[in-house]
Order: sequence, then C-alpha cells, then structure tokens
Amino acid sequence: MKLYHTSQAEIRTPDVHHGRKNADFGPGFYLTPDKEFAYRWAWEDSVVNEFELEIGDLHVRTLSRNEEWFRYILQNRRGKDTLDAEVVIGPIANDTIFDTLGIISSGFLQPEEALRLLKIGPEYTQVAVKSERAAACLRWVGAEKIHAAEQNQAEQEEYQRLFAEALSEILPD
Repeated sequence: MKLYHTSQAEIRTPDVHHGRKNADFGPGFYLTPDKEFAYRWAWEDSVVNEFELEIGDLHVRTLSRNEEWFRYILQNRRGKDTLDAEVVIGPIANDTIFDTLGIISSGFLQPEEALRLLKIGPEYTQVAVKSERAAACLRWVGAEKIHAAEQNQAEQEEYQRLFAEALSEILPD
C-alpha cells in the first residue's frame, strides 16, 4: 500500500507515539493513500513523505463514515482508544469534528445530528499506523519538498457553506 505523510521534514522512521493522542483514530502515525490530497493540503515549505506499508498479518481495521466510525472518533477525542488494531483505515473527520464536538457536549445536537454534519463534504481516507510492529512494516520510499501551498480554497468554502446550511436545518431559529 502506497501512503503519503505531509510534514515539515523528511520522516524516514515514523514514531507511532509522537503527535496528538486524541486524533481521529487515537495515537499513531497518520498517512493517506491519496497522493493528491497529501499535496493539495500541504502548507508552504513542507515535505511530502512517501511510504509503502506491507500489511501482511497485521491486525487492520477498516471503517466507513457510519455510526461506528463516529462513536470511535468521539471516544478517541476523549482520549479513550477503543479499537484493538495495529492499523486503522477510514475517513478523515478532523475539520468537522471540531465544529460538532462543542455543539454535542453543550446539548444542542444529538449524536445522529452530529453524524449528519460529519458526512458533509468530500470523503478522504487516512491510515493510522498504531503499533511498533506496524511501523516496522512501513518503508520510507522518498520525500519531496513543497515550496508553495496547494490548498483548495474553493473546496473549503463549499464545505463551510454546506456545513452552515445543514446546521441551520438542524438548529432552526
């Protein structure tokens, strides 16, 4: 499996214990199989690292944008990783989860309404390498320095418009 990770430096030996502990899929080294996504969301003067992951006999869990995925992410955001997996593959929720968590915890949204908001916009895939054994199966292939950000402003604006529209339907005046 070819995977990409955007960073400020080359990362030849990923550390599964470095980074945010409450990310979508809990602690781990996060990558994407979508090369275009890795480049498009890179910031100025960053590095896109390319890896190959040999899944072999690793315990891999694949999630889709559904209630199980939503509940798993909510638990991870609270620091409680509930999956026993070495690699987790599934949709990215980073942008929207921050917009919905405060609304859920304040009591304005029910979980099913929050899940509806999380399904807005394009679906991108992330791969979290969560164990040392899985990291040992990850081979660095190379890296490319990015000199200019390639963010897709139109996509972000459309996402924000759709999110606001859906939220106004859920929380009418």
